[in-house]
Amino acid sequence: MGFVQVERDGGVVTITLSAPEKKNAVPQDAWPVLAAELREVANRPEDRCVVLTGAGDDFCSGADVSTMEPAADRHVLQVMREFGDAIEALYTVPQPVIARVAGVCVGVGLNMALCCDLVIAADDARFSEIFARRGLSIDGGGSWSLPRVVGMLKAKELALLADILPADEAERIGLVTRVVPRAELDATVAELAARLAAGPTLALSMTKRLLNQSSQVTLAQALEAEAQAQAVNFGTRDTAEAMTAFMERREPRFEGR
Repeated sequence: MGFVQVERDGGVVTITLSAPEKKNAVPQDAWPVLAAELREVANRPEDRCVVLTGAGDDFCSGADVSTMEPAADRHVLQVMREFGDAIEALYTVPQPVIARVAGVCVGVGLNMALCCDLVIAADDARFSEIFARRGLSIDGGGSWSLPRVVGMLKAKELALLADILPADEAERIGLVTRVVPRAELDATVAELAARLAAGPTLALSMTKRLLNQSSQVTLAQALEAEAQAQAVNFGTRDTAEAMTAFMERREPRFEGR
């Protein structure tokens, strides 16, 4: 099996980064595969939630720099653009994405997690923008996502000092959504994924898009985009079902359309 492993069950797509002997460091040839898998998810209405995780005891230790091709054969800029294509595909996939994080979550591993919508971490997780320790500058979209998550001053502290943070500190500064005991990680992620997969797919996708765009638009633009999204919602079966369920005092049964 390849590095990127995909499983589907009940509307939940689990994408596993699988190289546990290297703490799931991402090899160069995996980035186009990851991008292609995410684009396929984006075009499958039956896929209603994504879980991104790592095999074994860790999430991801970053990019596997040992697989970078020599510059004479293929320029590093070309490789980095493939890399960026996968990161953008992860951020823009319309379905909600949960990062299930245990163990090591550093470098591009951390910045992939920051592209997800919920980050659920085990209490043994460790986080770092580790690039400076490797003589590298930040990548994986971290220069864009990190300041938006923790603020510019904290982002500079994390990126320039490359400290390793325990899970509780990552939660305190807002790097993760929730920290749970390691023994409860799978059950917590499964419960949240099931809730999202059972939700109103189109409405959730538009909420995600509105929030992702919020820092780049004016209030007037945001209000107009919200109005357009609600106009779409009122034409869907899921919104009609929600209204009927409210009147009948029962839980709605969303079909994702």
